[in-house]
Amino acid sequence: MNKNFSDLTMRQAQVTRNTLETQISVSLNLDGTGKAKLATGLGFLDHMLDQIARHGVMDLEVEAKGDLHIDAHHTVEDIGITLGQAFAKAIGDKKGIRRYGHAYVPLDEALSRVVIDISGRPELEYYVDFKRAMIGSFDVDLIHEFFQGFVNHALITLHIDNLRGNNAHHQAETVFKAFGRALRVAVEADPRMAGVMPSTKGSL
Repeated sequence: MNKNFSDLTMRQAQVTRNTLETQISVSLNLDGTGKAKLATGLGFLDHMLDQIARHGVMDLEVEAKGDLHIDAHHTVEDIGITLGQAFAKAIGDKKGIRRYGHAYVPLDEALSRVVIDISGRPELEYYVDFKRAMIGSFDVDLIHEFFQGFVNHALITLHIDNLRGNNAHHQAETVFKAFGRALRVAVEADPRMAGVMPSTKGSL
């Protein structure tokens, strides 16, 4: 078997980010089994990160301490940034991967679509019209900040569309589940592209 192809089973990274506002530690294994160990101080965010791990079939550990006495903005954004950095480190040279992934995920009345290109270019197109501003004590605006932070540092193109939904929790959960599943497809090894860069440019 081509060495580059077999190496796709060893894609792991650990990244720590420390600022005056947050201290974040992320461990990511793209070829895991869906296990998650999460301690962000934000119960709803832990629930959403668990969806990424479970549906992306990747192992994810996140430990975060942030200035939650102000609000959750810095913590959520910096977790997205740190996870993006870990992803960029773990994915390696991108040879032999499928590169593109998409998923549709329903949850009762809600339906979301996520499309990913591991392109080397950061671009987020985000269209989610939440039916309420808060899910419990969690501000739904922060979901955009999480994905923007991830995209900027993972260097991927990400399109997120909530196609329908009346329950904000359902809307958010379908987005995170679809993101995990689309990411799972995009990082998968393509046996017909073993050791080959999936781009006519020769680099991503």
